[in-house]
Amino acid sequence: MRISRLEKSVNYVILSLFALFAIIPLIGVLFSAVTPPSQNSGAFTVPTTIDLGNFGAAWNQGHFASYMGSSILVTVSVVVLTAVLSVLAGFAFARLDFFGSNVIFFLMLAGLMLPAEAFIIPLYFNLRSVGLSDTYAALILPQTAQSLAFGIFWMRNQFRTFPGQIIEAARLDGARDFRMLWQVIVPPSLAPIMTMCVLVAMWTWNEFLIPLVLITSEDKRTAPLGLAFFQGEHLTDYSLLAAAGIIVALPIVILYFILQKRFISGMLGGIATK
Repeated sequence: MRISRLEKSVNYVILSLFALFAIIPLIGVLFSAVTPPSQNSGAFTVPTTIDLGNFGAAWNQGHFASYMGSSILVTVSVVVLTAVLSVLAGFAFARLDFFGSNVIFFLMLAGLMLPAEAFIIPLYFNLRSVGLSDTYAALILPQTAQSLAFGIFWMRNQFRTFPGQIIEAARLDGARDFRMLWQVIVPPSLAPIMTMCVLVAMWTWNEFLIPLVLITSEDKRTAPLGLAFFQGEHLTDYSLLAAAGIIVALPIVILYFILQKRFISGMLGGIATK
């Protein structure tokens, strides 16, 4: 079906408006972060002078070196665990026949509909009873479990569309399931796997409720939690708040730009398989 020029023009206008609604607040935060504190009233204004010292002041006063280190440790651990377990389980649900596979799969999908607010209180008491509260394990294990439902669903869809002829040829050559998965199926599936990893990294990095409830030590606070405490101490220091917000968001933005091509190709591949 061909699209007329009028329809294309309308589409571009609508998309441009949505882009402006998304970009203008980000530009305002960036302008605020480089505005000298004495000139910053919190309104959207173009700074007359640039003060990059706001970033250094926010970094030092907010103890973001410790917070960023905690977030990196938790995010990398969750992404690695989720990727490995999702690949293994996705392959099992997609290519192996075992009793109750469909029932187990749909039970796991229930995790997609379960918000953190529904289990955060019993989770806190369970972790405290086994001595894991206020530890990195209290952040890594629940967030890995939280991400697994999506990861397994994503990888199952990918592995179900993998050419069966290649799998049969690998079996004829004597490849067992484990070797076939990691040497035959995973290498061509790197784009969807990287897409899943980027999404899980974004969700884990931005998680606020679980660290807020389960972490009490300052040195184990994650970046979003540290930003909330920093905001409470600098309610009217708009330059420092904007600089701190950019510091917290920057790692995920850099990760997305580095993996942009794989992320988009993985998303398109995932959409095409549904």
